[in-house]
Amino acid sequence: MVRSVWCQGSLILLLAVQLGLPHMGVGWAKDLPQEIIGKDGAPMVLIPAGPFPMGVPKGARDGGVDERPNHVVELDAFYIDKYEVTNGRYLEFIRATGHRPPKHPTDPTKNLWHDGLMPESIAPLPVVNVDWFDAKAYCEWAGKRLPTEAEWEKAAKGTEDRRFPWGDVEPTDKHLNFNQVWRGEQTLVPVGMYEKGKSPYGVYDMAGNVWEWVADWYDPTYYQKSPRRNPKGPASGTHRVLRGSGWNVETPMVRIFTRVKSHPLNRDHATGFRCAADAPAH
Repeated sequence: MVRSVWCQGSLILLLAVQLGLPHMGVGWAKDLPQEIIGKDGAPMVLIPAGPFPMGVPKGARDGGVDERPNHVVELDAFYIDKYEVTNGRYLEFIRATGHRPPKHPTDPTKNLWHDGLMPESIAPLPVVNVDWFDAKAYCEWAGKRLPTEAEWEKAAKGTEDRRFPWGDVEPTDKHLNFNQVWRGEQTLVPVGMYEKGKSPYGVYDMAGNVWEWVADWYDPTYYQKSPRRNPKGPASGTHRVLRGSGWNVETPMVRIFTRVKSHPLNRDHATGFRCAADAPAH
C-alpha cells in the first residue's frame, strides 16, 4: 500500500502544486514549512526563492567548458526530496502502477533486484538501473517532477559559490560514498547517512552514492545563453543531464558544478534520482 503521511500544512501545499497554482516568489517563503512529506512518504525540503551563482566558481582553474561561465540564476521557491529515491519507495510505485522493475540492460551482475523482486536488504539504498523515463514516471506518480538542473545545483550549494555541498573542504569518506568498485549492494549506502556531507538546506547525498537524473536536455553551451530566471534547459536534445556524482567517481568529479550527459534510455548501476515540486503561490 502506498503511504500517505503528511506533516501540518503539507497536504494543502502539495494539493496546490498538483492543481497547478502559480509559483511563489521571494516574500512568502517564511510562511511555508521548511519540510513537508510527499505522497510517496518522502520528506521534502524547502529551497527558498532568490538568486545563486551557477557553474564553476569564479577564480577556479578546473571545470569543463560546459560548466562555464559562472552566472547568476534566480529561482522561484520549490521543494526537493531530502534523500535520493530508495528501492523501498520505488517498490511502492511498482505495486501501485505495474511499472517495470529496475534492471541493468546487459549485465545481470549489476542488478540489485532479482526476477523483478526486491530483496528487503536493499530497501533503504538508492534505486539504480532506472532511465530518465522511469525517473519521470515515478515523480509524476508521486505528484512531483524531476528537478531542473538549476534547481538541483541550488539545492546542493545554497547561495554561496562553493565547490561541494558541505563547503570547500576536499571530500573524505565522512562526507560521501565515492571512489568505490562494484560489489553489489555493498557498494551503496542507505540514503541520509552522511551528516557532514549534507547541503546548506539539509539535503543529503548531493554528492556521491548515485548520479541523479534531472529534467533538462544537455547542451554544452547552454550556460552562455541561459535565461536568468527559472531556466529549464534547452527545448530539445539527444541527451539528458546527470548531476551529483556516484559511488564510482574520484575527487575531481565530486564538485557541485559537474555536468554529465547521458542518453535518456540509459540504465546503469550508478544512476538514480530524486524529485522536486513547485511551492504554491500565496
